[in-house]
Amino acid sequence: MRPPTGSSRYSEDWYGQQLTEQAFSDIEFVDLDLTEVRGDGTVFEKCTFRRAKFNASVFTDSAFTNCTFIGCNFFDALLERCKFVGSVFELCSFDILKVKGGNWSFVGLPGAKLGSASFQNVRMVEADLRGAVCAGGVFREVDFGAAELSRADFTEADLRGSILNSLNPSETEIRGAIVDLPQAVVLAGNLGLDIRDERDFPAAR
Repeated sequence: MRPPTGSSRYSEDWYGQQLTEQAFSDIEFVDLDLTEVRGDGTVFEKCTFRRAKFNASVFTDSAFTNCTFIGCNFFDALLERCKFVGSVFELCSFDILKVKGGNWSFVGLPGAKLGSASFQNVRMVEADLRGAVCAGGVFREVDFGAAELSRADFTEADLRGSILNSLNPSETEIRGAIVDLPQAVVLAGNLGLDIRDERDFPAAR
């Protein structure tokens, strides 16, 4: 049975449960234990999670749209082809989180510590990553189109294949970051450099 909207649920233990194509809307979950939960096609819409534990959970083809996460732990969680559009994260822990595919556009992750997390083939258009600590993290083939990246730290992060048009190296730390050649050209252009092929210059006499 679908829970009533506008409700609050406290200290529930869902440890190791299988959530298949279940839907939850407009619910506040407080101290929810989702450790080792397996979610397939699960939908949470406009829900609030306070101090929820997503440790070692696996969610596939699931959605957490316009949700709020406060003080939650995503230790060793796997989120595959999931949708988090419009969700906001505050004071959450993302140690060795793995995100594969999915849509994280318009998410709020300001100041998030994502250095040990891995994002691969994820859409993060217009995401708010201002001040996020992403040093050493993996962000492969991520679409950062129009994302807010000012004061974020991508030191030694793996950014190969990602769309970095909105990344301004003068406002974002990227020292030692791993990029491919086309990305290096984009970043140089974002710095205002005039990039020309050597064939654009007259031959030396």
